[in-house]
Formats: sequence, C-alpha cells, structure tokens
Amino acid sequence: MLSINDITYTIGARTILEDCSANIMDGWKVGVVGANGAGKSTLFKLIAGELSADRGDIQLSARRRLGQVRQDIPECDTPLIDMVLEADEEMSALMKATETETDPNKLGDIYMRLTELDAYSAPSRAAILLKGLGFQEEELRAPYSSFSGGWRMRVALAAALFVQPDVLLLDEPTNHLDLEAIIWLEGYLANYPHTLLIISHDREVLNKCIDHVIHIDRKKMTMYTGDYDTFECERAAKLGMQQKMHEKQQAHRAHMQAFIDRFRAKATKARQAQSRIKALERMDIIDAVIADRAVRFSFPHPKELAPPLISFRDVAVGYAEGQPVLQHIFENIGPGDRISLLGANGNGKSTLMKLIAGRLPAMSGEMTRSGKLKIGYFSQHQTEELDVNETPVQAMTRMVREKTGEARESKIRAKLGQFGFSHELADNPIGKLSGGEKARLLFAFMSFDAPHMLLLDEPTNHLDVDAREALVQALNDYEGAIIIVSHDPGMVERVADRLWLIKDGGCSVFDGDMEDYRKFVVKSRNEDKKKEKEPKKSSTKAAPPVKKANPAALQKKSDKIEKAIADLQQEKEKLEAQLSDTSLYTDAKKSQEVQKQYQAVSNDIEQQEKLWLDIQSEMEAGA
Repeated sequence: MLSINDITYTIGARTILEDCSANIMDGWKVGVVGANGAGKSTLFKLIAGELSADRGDIQLSARRRLGQVRQDIPECDTPLIDMVLEADEEMSALMKATETETDPNKLGDIYMRLTELDAYSAPSRAAILLKGLGFQEEELRAPYSSFSGGWRMRVALAAALFVQPDVLLLDEPTNHLDLEAIIWLEGYLANYPHTLLIISHDREVLNKCIDHVIHIDRKKMTMYTGDYDTFECERAAKLGMQQKMHEKQQAHRAHMQAFIDRFRAKATKARQAQSRIKALERMDIIDAVIADRAVRFSFPHPKELAPPLISFRDVAVGYAEGQPVLQHIFENIGPGDRISLLGANGNGKSTLMKLIAGRLPAMSGEMTRSGKLKIGYFSQHQTEELDVNETPVQAMTRMVREKTGEARESKIRAKLGQFGFSHELADNPIGKLSGGEKARLLFAFMSFDAPHMLLLDEPTNHLDVDAREALVQALNDYEGAIIIVSHDPGMVERVADRLWLIKDGGCSVFDGDMEDYRKFVVKSRNEDKKKEKEPKKSSTKAAPPVKKANPAALQKKSDKIEKAIADLQQEKEKLEAQLSDTSLYTDAKKSQEVQKQYQAVSNDIEQQEKLWLDIQSEMEAGA
C-alpha cells in the first residue's frame, strides 16, 4: 500500500499542496487529475523522493518497487532492445555476474534468481513492448542515438513498463504517442498487474485504464472511486449540494440577523436576541462554490470563398527528389470541411499538413488553391521558436506588424483575450508561461487575420481537460475548414466529420468512425503478427492450396501438441532440479550446457503453446 499522510509542500511563499492524504491499495489504477499547475507532477516527485515534503510523509509498503519513465537517458549507441532489457537493473546485473562469478554456490543462486525473474523470455517481452509502441522489427537493434526525442520517450516508456514495478508512475505517457500506440497502451495499462498512478488530460485513456481518481484542486486532494466520467458526475453533484447548503445557510443566517436587528433593543426579546448572536458566532460557515475560471477560445469567422479551397490531382510530395513520402493524392478540401488525418507516426501526416500550408511544394501532379485563401497553421514545434524574453503582447505585435505593417495594442490585447490572456498574463515573459499557455498563444497567432482554414498538428499536447473542451467548442463554432492531426480520439470524434487515412505512401478516405478505426488498427496489428510468424517462401512459385482440416484432424493435432507440451514441461522440471543443485557449478562447461538446454526447452514450450492456440482458434472458427 502507498500511504500519503498529511503532506504539505511549498515553494517560497506559495503553497502547492496542503495537508493532503490518501491511501492507495495494491492493484489500484489511479488517475491523478487537476488543472495545469495544480500540483500533479509535484505529487509524483514527492512520491518518487525527488522532492521532500515540508510536513507529513509518504510511505510505501516494504519490498515494493517504485518505477517511472526516465527523463535523463544519456546519448548512447546502445540498441533499443538492450536499452529496455537494461532497465531491469537486477536482471541485468545478474546476467553480467554469470560471466564473472566462479563460486559454484553463488552461481547456482544467480541462475535460480534469473529463473524466478523469467530472464530467458525477457528479450521477447521487451520486443513486444517496443512493437506495441510503434517500433518496427528491424528498428529493435538500431542505436538509441539514431532516434528523435519523441521516439526516445517511447523507449523510456517501454523500459518503465518492462520492469513492471509494484507502483508505476506515468506523467502524460501519451504525449509522444500516435493514436495507434495509444490504443495499444490503453489495453496494456488496463491489464497492468500492479498499482498504477497516471497523470493524463486524455479522458478516453483515463476512462479505459483507471478505477480511482485523485483530484487536486486548491491545494487539496480528494479521492473518488470509478473512472473519469464517474468522477466528473460525482464532483458536479457534490459541488451542487455544497452550493445549495451554502445558500440555505445564508438564508437562515439572514433570518437570524433580521431578528437580532429588530429585537435586540427590546427588553422582552433581548435574551433571545443575545442567544441568536451567540448561535451565529458558533455556526460553521459553508463555503460557496467558487466557479473555476473557464478557459474560452474564439476563432474569428472567415469571409466566404467558393469551393474548393484546395484541389489535389495525382499529387506527390516529399523532401528528396525521386523519393516521395506520399503520392497519387486525389482529394478536395471545401470551405466547411472538418478532416482528421489518421495513421501511424512517420507515415506522412505532418508532411501532408506542410503541403497544404504551402511549406512544401508538390513534387508532381496538380495542386490548385483559391487565390484569396488564408491558412492558420499550428504545430507543437513552433513553441520552440518563441522568444522566451518577449511577452505575448510584444511577440504578437511584432508578428502582426511584419505581416500588415501596423499593430494597435488595443486590438492585440483583445485578440489575446479571446484565448484566455488577461492583461497581467499578456505582460509576462513567454519563458514563464506553461506549455498550455504557450499553445494558446500560438492559437492567437494563427487566427489573428481570420483564416479560411485551420491546420492543427497535435494541438492538445499541453492542454488540460478544461482547455481541450474549450478548444473543441471553439472549433465547432468556427465556420472555416479544419484539418487536424490529433492523438485524442475524443477530439477527433467531436470535431471531424471526414477521416483521411495516411498509410503506405498514400492518402485515402476512411469509411467509418473512430470506433471503426480502432477495430481497423487492432485487425492490422493482428495481421502483421501473423505475417511475422509465417515462414518466408524460398521460391516465387505459388504454393498449392491448403485443404481445410476437418475437426477430427484438428483435435488429433491438438492432443499431440498437448502431449508434447507435457513432455517438455517434465524435461524443464528436470533441468530446473539440476540448476538448483550447487554441485553442478563445479563444472563450468556442464553448467553452461544445462543452461542452453533449459533455454531451448523453454523456447520449445513457447512455440508449442502458440501452435496449440492457433489450432484452438481454427477449431473455434470451424465450429
């Protein structure tokens, strides 16, 4: 159990958490939610021991391992799969010890512990994690240094999942994942066998993965049971009841005060008046519900243009001559289109966005656009280009002046106000803004001249739940065209009415909704796994058609495999008995031979079990 006992944490004069407590039982999956800056990441750092509480303490049950995604992995050329394997420090140290240890007794203990850790299946488990997070088979042996920041974070996430700590802390794990990887991660976390604490602004992920919620608000923590939707309903009901009780109490206090004011001077009523004065003084005040400052966005409505805004006729686009990323694009974008681009990272979604934005030219084909078309383009990498020493007012004034020749401060502040920037916040240096505030600043930049089309490439990465909701509402109120790339399926479902699939170097219309796309992703993954299992053909000659086996033949095969598995299990038990005998390790050559046999038998069992499962599936399909 993880116990948080009356912790208080302050930074300077600012209190982040105050007298917060919670007990998290083994096996719970807890979503930690709250507005940006509420103290969610601070709580994680306190649990991990990176920060120390000013008061109170945090206790973890004995022998429980705590794990989280590392943010400080150094630059190195280690293959990805080895990076994941080395994350289990105990197993990695034991494997190295087998190469140097000479004491037979100690060597026996080492091999026994490796068996307990299931070390021989570790490479396959690591590969499953990396593939689930989007890496291809041929990339598993590629050096870590050859991948960009987002992909490196996936390796760090795979490493944290591989260790399977008793308490796993995940802070926004989906920020660097595409929708395909998120779908896989949702299933993995829903079945995670230990305690999970996850910070996420993606309500779909929370609803699928958690069974409890810790809500951090105004320095306090409150525990709820259920998924995110249940939490929202319970909290709304709780706040509504509190407000009603406050109003009822205020009416009662007003009635008592009126009696006091009327009768305190009368001798016959003075004692009753004094009694009511004391009752008022003793009364615990029920606070009114303080309404959160809702973030609201507003995109200006564009002037009408005749359709299509953009037309593609057999267009190809890429970065190197003769090497198109996408080709044979035949699509139109109209004034009111709401299009979401789907597809795994690296398939060309951002490339198509750059083509539409005019930042990449077409390599071939015909691409036409309306002469008066204005486009607003948002991309997360733009936050890196902001001058951290400028204020939002200064940055927007400079940008507008460069594009129009003039910029009135009143109009600049009005535009910033449409995206939640108060006068004070607009005068803060950009370097002090949160990730969500920087994203809102980019929304203001992209929409200042009322564009006819908004291009949004992962717009929600740094937005909390309320800001995401505000963005959805603003986009639904906007009258222009929208092209969006987002790993938030809830946003896609509520904003887009057309889906384009970017896959295998092409762009095609996906006929279905997001639930259909989820099924499509799962089906595609299963088909890819089957292809990996299929033996490679040594000849281009077509294989003869395979006759469908009858149920009796399948049952016979199943029985034969079951017997083989039973025999292998017996052989495995005999080898385990040998490995547990310390005298074995007096003969280094023999001990290594037994180890090889043990690994071979374990692999054979795994293969036979896969064959058995395939036959069971075939039998069920033919039933």
